[in-house]
Amino acid sequence: MENVTDSKSKGEKGTILVTNDDGIQAPGLNALVSVLVSTHRFNVLVCAPQLEMSAVSHSITWRQPLRVEKVEMDGATAFKTSGTPADCASLGVSSVLFPSVPDLVISGINQGSNCGYHTVYSGTTAGAREAFLNGVPAISISYDCYGGLSLEEFEKMLRVEAGSKTKMNYEYEAAAKACLPIISGIIAEIKNNTYPQGCFLNMDLPKDIANHKGYKVTKQGKSTMKIRWKQITSNGQPSEIDHHLLFRRQISITPLGILTHPDKDCKAYFEDWLPNLIQQHQSHNPLLD
Repeated sequence: MENVTDSKSKGEKGTILVTNDDGIQAPGLNALVSVLVSTHRFNVLVCAPQLEMSAVSHSITWRQPLRVEKVEMDGATAFKTSGTPADCASLGVSSVLFPSVPDLVISGINQGSNCGYHTVYSGTTAGAREAFLNGVPAISISYDCYGGLSLEEFEKMLRVEAGSKTKMNYEYEAAAKACLPIISGIIAEIKNNTYPQGCFLNMDLPKDIANHKGYKVTKQGKSTMKIRWKQITSNGQPSEIDHHLLFRRQISITPLGILTHPDKDCKAYFEDWLPNLIQQHQSHNPLLD
């Protein structure tokens, strides 16, 4: 990979671009930005999806414009986009959105871990990978906030107040602070032109991060998610559902309202109207039989 940091001055603050896949409003991203800004050691840039983009992997926006809008974020220059995490990282290091290429791209802090083969599905990991593909050092950071809890149990826990802050804010602030030694060390290596260019880093933080037991270099495991499918029954008989008719090579004509279902009288009208229409056409065109 090409080293894009050779021209960076060692005396300047390190410039960090932050992105994620949970969206611009996510507590993990906001906690990370707040902690980075509070150190006064970094210039902090943000380019993140306007909506949640979890599990979009390395997908990119293709054949349509990418919408970008500036947002207010204390101490940082921030934009939200209509794109994916990979889009955000690509745009953020392109020198189109910001005046220069950042020293480091951080994607996260993600809500939930990204270990093993989970990184294939992860939009968080893809944000860092895209920066790496563009020759910019990068880290993806994920926090195992669930820690064995079900999603419902975790969300209930987050509603518990911890002083003047919610439990969620406290947890992610602690997670961001735990990352600071690694981030600062990487920036120092980049400034010294000694940071390796052959990989990007994926950091996973354990639950109860404030009481973590240190840092360790690991190798990627083979854990993966098992996608489970559940069959559900649509409202209505198969003969009445649009896609069932397509399997029988019939033409489906579906009255729609503004969003989905139309007024009942409208549906009744077309149920009477369509057979008569087809009968009239068949009498004039035998090919419709």
